[in-house]
Amino acid sequence: MAKKNNRDTKGRIIQAAWDLFYRQGYDDTTVEEIIAASGTSRGSFYHYFEGKDALLSSLSYLFDRKYEELFPNLDPDTDRFEQLMYLNRELFAMIENSVSLDLLARLYSSQLITRGDKHLMDHNRTYYKLLRRIVLEGQERGELRGDVTVSEMVRVYALCERALIYDWCLSEGDYSLLQYGKTMMPMFFGGFRA
Repeated sequence: MAKKNNRDTKGRIIQAAWDLFYRQGYDDTTVEEIIAASGTSRGSFYHYFEGKDALLSSLSYLFDRKYEELFPNLDPDTDRFEQLMYLNRELFAMIENSVSLDLLARLYSSQLITRGDKHLMDHNRTYYKLLRRIVLEGQERGELRGDVTVSEMVRVYALCERALIYDWCLSEGDYSLLQYGKTMMPMFFGGFRA
């Protein structure tokens, strides 16, 4: 039970921080405001994070929570390719509506130069686990190609998502990530349909 409480506390801090970053901007948000908004303590905050900058790498945690929230609601009768496209649309809608473009760009740039953990590439994340499960089910059901490994399909899917997000950041959000993703993800990933 302690592990779940720890995860809930960390999740509340991350959620509060990103909500504040989106509303106020990263530079105008203080650690004290994050602590107050999350309903946690200073000790809890510093138990999980060295400081505000450490929260930049936590965006992948929000993405994972979004997938955890969506996964139980997937219709088991829906084609697995369509499930993947649905997850992508929901993730892109969340990004477009609640993640600051500036912070998203900071996250991507930090992942390029970091010598430590590359959170976006951590294949133990919920994101990758759920993608592997859906792709495997799609292969077993004959909906996705069986001549390509699950790992390769998941790698390409994640690559396509990162590419679209990266381009959106480069373009300073001058188009809808969600609408562009609705068009491009099926084109990029459609070659994996059986």
